Amino acid sequence: MRYIIIGSGAVGGSIGGRLHESGRAVVLVARGAHFEALRDNGLRLTVPTGTLTLDVPVVPRPEDVELREDDVLVLAVKTQDSVAALDAWAARPVAGGGTAGERLPLVCAQNGVENERLALRRFREVYGMCVVLPCSHLNPGEVVAPCGPNTGALVIGRYGTGPDDTARRIADDLEKARFLAPVAADVMRWKYGKLLGNHANVVEAVCGSASDGAARDLVARAQAEGAATLDAAGIAYASGPEITELRGGTVDPQPIPGQRARSSSWQSLARGAGSIETDYLNGEIVLLGRQHGVPTPVNAALQHAARESVRQSREPGGLTAEELSRRITAGVTG
Repeated sequence: MRYIIIGSGAVGGSIGGRLHESGRAVVLVARGAHFEALRDNGLRLTVPTGTLTLDVPVVPRPEDVELREDDVLVLAVKTQDSVAALDAWAARPVAGGGTAGERLPLVCAQNGVENERLALRRFREVYGMCVVLPCSHLNPGEVVAPCGPNTGALVIGRYGTGPDDTARRIADDLEKARFLAPVAADVMRWKYGKLLGNHANVVEAVCGSASDGAARDLVARAQAEGAATLDAAGIAYASGPEITELRGGTVDPQPIPGQRARSSSWQSLARGAGSIETDYLNGEIVLLGRQHGVPTPVNAALQHAARESVRQSREPGGLTAEELSRRITAGVTG
């Protein structure tokens, strides 16, 4: 099996780099300065044991890859970029006939719970992946993954139908590449649980940190809204202790000098990416709350603040947690 990593930033670079290091065939897909750095200097993957320089094949466009029948597509872009990526890859021809959407498995290695539905409209075989993988990508060609002894926990399962042989083969490759990769009967249950944990992302991004008292209070209130909304919608989700137990002792933070773990949303603002995934994290709870009659003022305010930060090109820390709390009290939720 060859892995085509669509979006080779923090998550995609970590997964692709480790798979390549373990001897699996990998092609990274990247754009702009990141593509150029990967092409010219290889992937610099920093892990607790040191920095690996990996000469992984890299391309900038789908047209630059001749797809094979043994390929696995790993979608690792942010959700706001999923439709464009899915449309670009689904119609690509595969050697022997047919298209990628008809013949190849696609794994959604992404936060949020919308990607699998988007993918299933275009791909016959879709796999969800709950990504518990602290990592960062702030400079072209460089990815930092500061956990060990396993780099991350990647729960995988076929979307809608549970585990199958393809999921097990992918999981086996990941296990050999320094990942914990359990195969789940209901992978979306894990992804909804991770969704609640991701409520902290926007607080850290907008406020610069999610660790002080006011920020922790915002996160707790957002997560309480999220849990109430999922309960009202009848959606099962893994608990926080379950996710902690999943990674405990095998995916442990191991500090790397000069590096600090930051959420993907914080990284989006810091890089000036021009978009942020909050609409599909806190925004998912806002959507479900409106559908099921559950008030979600905290998540709505956080969603609004994230959009505002992108629109005004703010760096992380542009608003304080106290200011966000005052907005919620005043009913300013966008």
